[in-house]
Amino acid sequence: MRARNGNKINLLFNVTPSVLEEYRDPILAALARRSIDAGAGLLGEIAPEDADYIIHATGGPIADFAPFTNARAVLSLWAGVEKIVGNTTLTQPLCRMVDDGLRQGMVEWVVGHVLRAHLGMDRYVCEKPRTWEQHVPPLAGDRSVTVLGLGELGAAAAKALAQLGFRVTGWSRSPREVAGIRCLAGPDSLPQALAAAEILVGLLPQTPETIDLLNAERLALLPRGSFVVNAGRGTLIVDAALIAALDSGQIARATLDVFRTEPVPQDHPFWSHPGVTISPHIAAATRASTAAEKIAENVARAESGQPLLHVVNRALSY
Repeated sequence: MRARNGNKINLLFNVTPSVLEEYRDPILAALARRSIDAGAGLLGEIAPEDADYIIHATGGPIADFAPFTNARAVLSLWAGVEKIVGNTTLTQPLCRMVDDGLRQGMVEWVVGHVLRAHLGMDRYVCEKPRTWEQHVPPLAGDRSVTVLGLGELGAAAAKALAQLGFRVTGWSRSPREVAGIRCLAGPDSLPQALAAAEILVGLLPQTPETIDLLNAERLALLPRGSFVVNAGRGTLIVDAALIAALDSGQIARATLDVFRTEPVPQDHPFWSHPGVTISPHIAAATRASTAAEKIAENVARAESGQPLLHVVNRALSY
């Protein structure tokens, strides 16, 4: 395959210098394996009119995408695009990251923390009681888990939990079908999904409809003493409502990987609350080795006239 007009294509990285250092060589190598000659650099090293593709990650300096008149697509290194999808200057197609490494990382994190809640591991690992108290957990088949969000990550996590024997319900805004999962959809079915959630897993993207979705009223629909595991977006749960639900015993424990402000401010009550475990946004990290292949695949498709993969629907915000 030849690059456009036989010349190098230019990848403009709208990222921090450290992200450029991590991703540039793997992406260029992945393109070279596809016989695509490419160069890469930051703004200032590549003129706006010379950028063929923009590689984007949160923290990059570009907020106005209008000058990049020849850019064929903006390719996100992250799965979440809520901080860019509403940018009115962005007229180029925006593609989110859907990556095997990211998916597997999320599955492993979710399964690990669901099992931690299910088996009551904190009782013995963290609390270390000095009395011989045998609390035998139920088998997975006797525990119901609800996964909010049945996209790439949510569906994969739901299937992994079902394979362990959990009774899994999945909920999404629009109808989905996932083998082995009871799938519910739409706002009218949300109370039913929450009522089934002895363990609730949040894997929804941030959209206007999902912000503050889990407020006090909806947290009250969970079975008393349930567990919350959130690795989607921090805006899903109203912080004060979660603290109140923990204090009342409505929720037994919450493990949170995502937050409204990151890093979590030192004075936030999550740090000191005995029922909250803070995980520092590590559930599904993008890994350069696998993500580079996905970026290169989309560039190759565009260069050969094929449709881009994982184009964001601006109306849905994902």
